[in-house]
Amino acid sequence: MATIFTRIANGEIPSYKVAEDENYYAFLDISPLAEGHTLVIPKKVEDDYIFSLDEDVYRGLWAFARKVALALKAAVPCKRVGVAVLGMEVPHTHIHLVPLQTEGDMDFRKEHLKPSPERMKEIADSILAQYEKL
Repeated sequence: MATIFTRIANGEIPSYKVAEDENYYAFLDISPLAEGHTLVIPKKVEDDYIFSLDEDVYRGLWAFARKVALALKAAVPCKRVGVAVLGMEVPHTHIHLVPLQTEGDMDFRKEHLKPSPERMKEIADSILAQYEKL
């Protein structure tokens, strides 16, 4: 059975897409730490541990995440884009990209935001527009 992230990448479950290529997909986290909090996943590999990925998939995922992070920083005012790989909540490798003003913004224990669907679409469209310029 496909993971929820595979189903999102396949378009079976709606998402706020911010970037996509043949092998990777990036979309907004629906329970973000900050506006623009993005998840980056491999489309065709459901391995739940990033360090178990095939070398080419691993390198490709990080290269794709870098490009998404550049677009994210251009679209969402922040000092940095933080990176986290936890992999505990969904059994599908994913990278969190979080716009940061301070290190405390990366605390996954803090209360998460609840942006409106309209705001989520606005943010996703802005990041996607920046991604397409790269």
